[in-house]
Amino acid sequence: MKKLMLGNEAFARGLYEAGCKVVSSYPGTPSTEITEAVAKYDEVYAEWAPNEKVAMEVALGASIGGARSFCGMKHVGLNVAADPLYTAGYTGVTAGMVIAVADDPGMHSSQNEQDSRHHAIASKTMMIEPSDSGECKEFAKAAFELSEKFDVPVIVRLSTRVSHSQSAVELCEREERENIPYEKNIQKYVMMPGNAIRRHPVVEARMKAIADYAETSPLNKVEMNDTKIGVITSGISYQYAKEALGDKASYLKLGIVNPMPIQIIKDFAAKCEKVYVIEELDDVIETHCKKNGVNVIGKELFSLMGEISQTIVAEKILGEKPEYITFEDNVPVRPPVMCPGCPHRGLFYCLHKLGVMVSGDIGCYTLGATAPLCAMDSTICMGASISGLHGFNKARGADAEKKSVAVIGDSTFMHSGMTGLVNVAYNSTNSTVIILDNSITGMTGHQQNPTTGKNLKGDPAYAVDLEMLCHSLGIKSVRVVDPYHMAETEAVIKEELAKEEPSVIISRRPCALLKYVKHNPPLKVNKDKCVGCKQCLKIGCPAISIHDGKCVIDHTQCVGCGICKEMCKLGAICD
Repeated sequence: MKKLMLGNEAFARGLYEAGCKVVSSYPGTPSTEITEAVAKYDEVYAEWAPNEKVAMEVALGASIGGARSFCGMKHVGLNVAADPLYTAGYTGVTAGMVIAVADDPGMHSSQNEQDSRHHAIASKTMMIEPSDSGECKEFAKAAFELSEKFDVPVIVRLSTRVSHSQSAVELCEREERENIPYEKNIQKYVMMPGNAIRRHPVVEARMKAIADYAETSPLNKVEMNDTKIGVITSGISYQYAKEALGDKASYLKLGIVNPMPIQIIKDFAAKCEKVYVIEELDDVIETHCKKNGVNVIGKELFSLMGEISQTIVAEKILGEKPEYITFEDNVPVRPPVMCPGCPHRGLFYCLHKLGVMVSGDIGCYTLGATAPLCAMDSTICMGASISGLHGFNKARGADAEKKSVAVIGDSTFMHSGMTGLVNVAYNSTNSTVIILDNSITGMTGHQQNPTTGKNLKGDPAYAVDLEMLCHSLGIKSVRVVDPYHMAETEAVIKEELAKEEPSVIISRRPCALLKYVKHNPPLKVNKDKCVGCKQCLKIGCPAISIHDGKCVIDHTQCVGCGICKEMCKLGAICD
């Protein structure tokens, strides 16, 4: 039976069919749906881990325990998991261990355009790359076989377009597999220096064996058509090239992107008059070709930045540009904004009003940096807000401590914020940290986390008590506010900034989009009282606009949070 599936759903199906037993991931767009989809199969244990490092360690532990395992993450998540990954490259596996990393060319939902192939090269692990949903399923299954064949974790590189596009997938039955019996093996799995130094030659020999296998692997495919143009490519770039060039070119599609073959590339190039390398982001394939004496054309035509497309390929190689109609009017951009009723809006208005430096973090609350609030000064990576604030205050002294805060979401705090807070307490700055507790992992689509009281499958689970946790990490002053009550929130912020000790404020209000949240009726505007002062626009709520000089509230968007009502000193906004 065939079914139309997202790449991520198809990948999850591949995990299921391959007999995967243990899945541990951290949500991160564009990889999130893999774990959400595989959790629907009762035969597979699946969980959300606090962060990607923990997820990979869980997967490696399950592999050592004899069960096929998986962990998934986005490209920046692989940075967090790099520590266990690089050592797992030395230890190898018992049962197959597969890692999916979804890159995000174009930065649709990411803070950088990192190319994860570099991690595979540096960690001396195997990486394969599918180009559509059907291959996502088959490559997931092949990854387990290759992991066990070569005693290596196998990384499957996805991308936003492969993960979130749909194509036909052939469904098969699950292959149940008994756990491989556990055997103690200190030399293989205890990576103290004396053992690790003996594993390194094993790793190098293994990479040579994989490279030899890649020469004849069915994952690498040659398609000979017109030989005037040859294209070496992989992943979604193969689809772009095929659509743009069709039978006008021949193709070498690399399914194995680390380690890459040599002879098959040389043989293919020898049959073509001119050879192009089409790859998104860095010149990894191109560099490999040139290093091995194959003359190719790559990044002198194609950018190191952003996504490739069919149009770009046709223009760069064939000189063909599609006809299009231009629209001369200046259309205003529509940047993303916080949702109507977002609990973060009131807090960020208070911070904007107080004029404090805000050390920000990764989450939907990063939108606090956008106009009209503009209430964020930095956003680096998960957990960096607290550590960054500590460093900022150490650099600038006591005056800065009274005029700066860190903001971090509840899920992000559990991911990598706790250690930063320990550092604040241990190394002593009077830093004020605000945890934005919206009762869910909001940015990636409402996944559970250790503070919500539910696990991945929605079953009851232990819920971390943030107040008790902060106390135990060394913070004496911990306050809780409701960001819908802005006057109270502002007062507490002022009080905590004035204290000569580190402090935590928990801004607690569930995400307005959660299904169980009961909203108030939409607010209304008394046109007789409204003078068009536009004070209500300063909170940036998309439900509020000005028409004919008067405030208008869109009743289809308003959730009756009351923030604008508190803003209006004339009483023009009412229930």
